[in-house]
This record gives sequence, C-alpha cells and structure tokens, in this order.
Amino acid sequence: MSKESKKANAPAGKPKKRMSKRDRERRRALLLSFLAGGATVGLALAGYYPIVTYARAENRLRPPGAIEEREFLASCIKCGQCVQVCPVEAIKLEDFTDGFSNGTPSIDARTQACDFSCDAVQCVLACPTGALTHEVSLKEQVRMGLAVLTRPDACLARKGLGFKGTARGDDFPGLHRYIKVDRWNPIRIADHPYDLELCDLCVRECPIKDAIHLEPLSKDPDDKRKTPVVTDKCVGCGFCEMICPTEPPAIEIIPRKTWGAAS
Repeated sequence: MSKESKKANAPAGKPKKRMSKRDRERRRALLLSFLAGGATVGLALAGYYPIVTYARAENRLRPPGAIEEREFLASCIKCGQCVQVCPVEAIKLEDFTDGFSNGTPSIDARTQACDFSCDAVQCVLACPTGALTHEVSLKEQVRMGLAVLTRPDACLARKGLGFKGTARGDDFPGLHRYIKVDRWNPIRIADHPYDLELCDLCVRECPIKDAIHLEPLSKDPDDKRKTPVVTDKCVGCGFCEMICPTEPPAIEIIPRKTWGAAS
C-alpha cells in the first residue's frame, strides 16, 4: 500500500478546539498586563518612573507650611502625624503609584478642603521634621497655592444666577466649621442648605478674610452679574474649590502658585 493510500485510510485526528472570543480577550488582556508590568519595572530600573512621579508630585496640594517640594520629599518621614490632627480629615497619604511621593501627605481640595480656621494650623505643629513649618508660614502666609477662576463661563455669579439647596448634593461628605453654627465642631456641608439670590459661596465661606470678593461685571445697576476676584490674602486652602456648586468647579487651587505669578 502506498504512503498516499495509508494517509487516506488513516483515522481522522481530533479537531482543534477553537478559542472563544471571550477567552481570546482574556488572553490578550493577560499578555498586555504582563507587558505593562514589565515596562513599568524597566522604566523604574532605568530611572524614568521616579522622574515622572516627581513631576506629578509637584502638582500635589501639600498641607499648610510645606517647604519646597524637593526638600519636602527629603524631610517628610511619612509619619502621618499631620493626618491624625487634621480636624476635617483633609490630609491623606499618597500611595505607591505616586513614586517618590508615596506615603507623603497631600490634600484633594475638591473632596475635602483644608480647614484653615483650625487653631495654630495643627498639622504644622504636629510635624516633627520641619517638612511643614511656621517659618514658611511667616514668609508666604502658609500659602499652599492660589485660587484661580479656571472656568469663568461656569461661574453662577458671572451669569447673575443665585443658588438654592446644598452646595454639593445631599450625599457629599465634605466638612466645614460654620462659625455661626458651631465654631469648634465641623459639620457636613450637606447639612447646611443655601438660598442665595446671587451665588457667592466661594466668598461667603472662605475662612481667610479679604482673600476673595465679588466685583460687578458692568456699571449697569440692573446687571446682577459679578465675578470672583482673588487677592494676595489667598492661601490656597481650597475651600472655594470644594464649595463651588458647578461640576467641574469654576474655581480651583493651583498648588504652590505664588501671588507674583498670578497675573
């Protein structure tokens, strides 16, 4: 019998099982995750990842009295003392994805602004290394950054509109020490509704006197429109960003921005 005949008479083997679309997608995702992990390790070993994360760290809003970023990262021992004493729990510690900044304190003003009405700036007093210091406070008014009207078209005051209700919704957990309600104990912003003919929340609730005010947009007495104006008294605590009822906020804090660079 010829070889050709043997091949023709040979029993057929088991057909190859085709991979399903879902299995192919899972396999592709697994391969991509391996590649991404390998790339991250490679970049870290090459020194690029720390550089990238350092640049990102400079955009973090640090607690009051933070020294220059490079010195701050060298001085902070990541003890978390500033976190423990913050009366509104605004200060959080960075995680491992933030490279050099891992374990250091920062503030997300939109989520929870710094409670600058706290006595003696407790986080500065709690810092054992001088990463947060009153020496900076005397020179820069404990400036953390500077408020900037980044989305003027979204500002309700500039539209001549009022505001009624809770500033960030009934579920927002942000806290504030309302002086007229309770000087010592912060309460939820969601528990303090407003009824304003013209929105002035950023001015009304700013804890720093004369840091921000409203100015008319025209000389027309019937024109209700006004615009927030930030002054050199602003310390960048972030309360204006947190309380702003528009989404995203019309006003934001630019970390470490100085007054001289404001205009």
